[in-house]
Amino acid sequence: MSGPAVEATATAPTSSGEGEATSDKGLGAGRLGLIGSIVIGVSTIAPAYTLSGALGPTAAAVGEQLPAIFLVGFIPMLLVAVGYRQLNSAMPDAGTTFTWVSRAFGPWVGWMGGWGLLAATVLVLSNLAGIAVDFFYLMLSQVTGNPAIADLTRNVAVNVATCLAFMAIACWVSYRSVETTKIVQYVLVAFQVVVLLWFSVAAFTHVADGSAFAGLAIDPQWFDPFAVDSFSSFAAGVSLSVFIYWGWDVVLTLNEETKGSAVTPGKSATWTMFVIVILYMAVGLAVLAFSGVGTTGLGLGNPDIQGNVFAALAGPVMGPMAILMSFAVLASSAASLQSTIVSPARTMLAMGHYGALPKTYARINPRFQSPGYATVASAVIASVFYAIMRVLSEDVLWDTITALGIMVCFYYGATALACVWFFRKEWRNPRALLTKIVAPGIGGVLLLVFFVQTSVDSMDPAYGSGSHIGGIGLVFVIGIGILALGGVVMVFQWLRRPGFFRGESITRGTSTDAGSPGTLVS
Repeated sequence: MSGPAVEATATAPTSSGEGEATSDKGLGAGRLGLIGSIVIGVSTIAPAYTLSGALGPTAAAVGEQLPAIFLVGFIPMLLVAVGYRQLNSAMPDAGTTFTWVSRAFGPWVGWMGGWGLLAATVLVLSNLAGIAVDFFYLMLSQVTGNPAIADLTRNVAVNVATCLAFMAIACWVSYRSVETTKIVQYVLVAFQVVVLLWFSVAAFTHVADGSAFAGLAIDPQWFDPFAVDSFSSFAAGVSLSVFIYWGWDVVLTLNEETKGSAVTPGKSATWTMFVIVILYMAVGLAVLAFSGVGTTGLGLGNPDIQGNVFAALAGPVMGPMAILMSFAVLASSAASLQSTIVSPARTMLAMGHYGALPKTYARINPRFQSPGYATVASAVIASVFYAIMRVLSEDVLWDTITALGIMVCFYYGATALACVWFFRKEWRNPRALLTKIVAPGIGGVLLLVFFVQTSVDSMDPAYGSGSHIGGIGLVFVIGIGILALGGVVMVFQWLRRPGFFRGESITRGTSTDAGSPGTLVS
């Protein structure tokens, strides 16, 4: 590419040959509104699936301060979301973290930010598929009354084959454009939210009539984060809390396909966060009051139920309607599996568009105006990763999800600080100082502190499943190892495609610099 470097800002929608509006990357423009974006955001977070797997480990880390940690984890997420909103207003681009960090800190840091997002989404895609498999066979066993069917998930061949089938279906729906995604998500999200609220009301009813396992009254101390016994426990709890909120940024990767691309995605992210924190607090308080944090029976501290809290509690709480919870977690994981593909596909699309990856990743399906090649690539990579990890060990697979928190803190933190640096010359404006510098700055620093603390703690072989390599915890090896692998891949791309790394497609600068639209690098 010759001529002056250009900035990474999205152009206004243009008309395709078929008369439909498209973004500068060829995506279908204006296909999502505010409500549709919020639904997809909630779907990606997958509250039913996430709570089922996170309630136990979080309670084990922080005890009765579970609600406090949910609120503390929400604060840096909200502050970071403020930064995302400001960056999106200035540069509505499907590449989000990759594009924005490249703009603020240069192509090398931007590439690693994009890698962090890609790695996190691939890890969670593999786990979502695995959870969907578990609950699919559990649901079949409950419907048929045959407990043996639930054991099919332990058969590696059956498990992997079913997982690949789910991944293929999710890929097909995402391939057919964001409109198809939206329609599927309305149904699946509504169902899981209704069941979670039903579960919460039923749990509080048991507490009120004295039939709950623990039957605890809500205690103000539950909301005191300073009651957690150590900073390591606090950091572990917040890291898990970050994981349960992770996924809201998918609405930003859809900015070029959203009505009002500079404004609506930011609003959607904020509303998604508030919907989720209210839902989490309702369910968290209900479960804590019903079960307590004891290490036996239905207590949240019991390691036998921590991996799947709802599987243990649905029967005692919901009685004969417990099967609805199995349906809800299956719907939640399946919905998130499908909507989560949206994020890595569009990040790969942007990286191909700006020359940071092969230009084949920038291919758009002309019929559906979706990133067809990148969508299929995301599904294939996640499927291969799951198959390999599942064959090696189920512990390895679960440790990858624990390592997810490391990568999420890394790329969220980097994006938040990119907001601070990009808007730094606007500090004299009081509103800009608060929303573009102070809020995202605090959020970014907090997440990077948690990133460092969790990385250090995860070196302990006892962290996560207890597996280790050479005396170093497997969670650390996976989390930091995958980030290091990103550095290797980045160097390879630099050797193959030096133009991006020379700043030929995305110019480093600030919000006060004049700019022009980003262009495809050939």
